[in-house]
Amino acid sequence: MKIVVVSDTHIPKRAKQFPQTLIHDLEYADLIIHAGDWQTLEVFHDLCQYGRVVGVTGNVDSPELGKRLNSREIVQAEGMRIGVVHGHGTGKTTEKRAMSAFVGDRVDCIIFGHSHIPVLKNNSGIVLFNPGSATDKRRQKQYSHGIITINPQVEFRHIFYSDKD
Repeated sequence: MKIVVVSDTHIPKRAKQFPQTLIHDLEYADLIIHAGDWQTLEVFHDLCQYGRVVGVTGNVDSPELGKRLNSREIVQAEGMRIGVVHGHGTGKTTEKRAMSAFVGDRVDCIIFGHSHIPVLKNNSGIVLFNPGSATDKRRQKQYSHGIITINPQVEFRHIFYSDKD
């Protein structure tokens, strides 16, 4: 199973479309997870053209997205429980806010966004995974998205690229 993980696409503010590097991975995705800050419902519909999409709202998303999506989700994939949240809020770091969103839930992984900083780390047996941003790298050297492969081992990796076109 191939899961493509994105966050903070900020379309159309930061880009008019998905980068070609991301599109290439979307074409072969079994599942697409978006951790918020899509901006518009059209971005959700665009992702749905590539396959099944699970996503959450972020702090800059339209009211239409808020009616369609929750602020947090738990999705099952090949027996793995994945928590998805954007991670915005006040107090604590983005990572700590993301972990707080799933206190009391059994999850194997927490996917989050908001910071635009790619993260892959293990925290007490839970994998924390932020894909970064495919369209708004901010102070990062490159744009990025994530891939989770389950076959049967689970592998997390970032895909980095210099061009968002």
